[in-house]
Amino acid sequence: MIIYYGTPAIETERLLLGKFTLTDTQAAFDHWLSDDRVSDNRVSAAHQSVSETRERMNRILSDYESEEFCYWAIKLKESGELIGEIDIYDIEEATGNCEVSYSLGYRWWNKGYGTEALKAVVEFGFRHMNLHKISAAHNTDNPASGRIMSKAGMVQEGTIRDMIRNSKRQYKDCAVYGILQEDYLNKNGEAGRFLIKVCFTAR
Repeated sequence: MIIYYGTPAIETERLLLGKFTLTDTQAAFDHWLSDDRVSDNRVSAAHQSVSETRERMNRILSDYESEEFCYWAIKLKESGELIGEIDIYDIEEATGNCEVSYSLGYRWWNKGYGTEALKAVVEFGFRHMNLHKISAAHNTDNPASGRIMSKAGMVQEGTIRDMIRNSKRQYKDCAVYGILQEDYLNKNGEAGRFLIKVCFTAR
């Protein structure tokens, strides 16, 4: 059975994962949502105005009312700077399976932050939510994202041709990755619990 906690605060060695606030709007726009280098790896087009980002942020804030909504802002622990986002979505009650996606601002690529955030969310999903399987996908022309998935323990399960069509109406093949709770726990045992610190609020 899946156990829902909404979007609790998660602390890793270098990162703080938590809920977005409306004050994050400008930084989200500046750091990744308006950047074509990031949007090329997303389905949605780069935002052209901060009002688009504000509208998106308001939807996220409204969805936090549901305990089934898991959507984190990624911030640097040392400075509090907003650098990206990560979420668990398409959670299936019948199977316990779900998907995860993430985006980081270009300035913070290749610094290990994506791997650190994904490892934390995978651990949270398996150890606290009792999920059965976590899946993710990346465009095959973005192999760096696949390395993040591999470092988080995911294995490539195949490639789906023309899986998405991006904002430029270009079809993209995607490599699909996954990890099972059983495999994660067998590999990590009790040691994984020290990877993250999760702060739950009273329910």
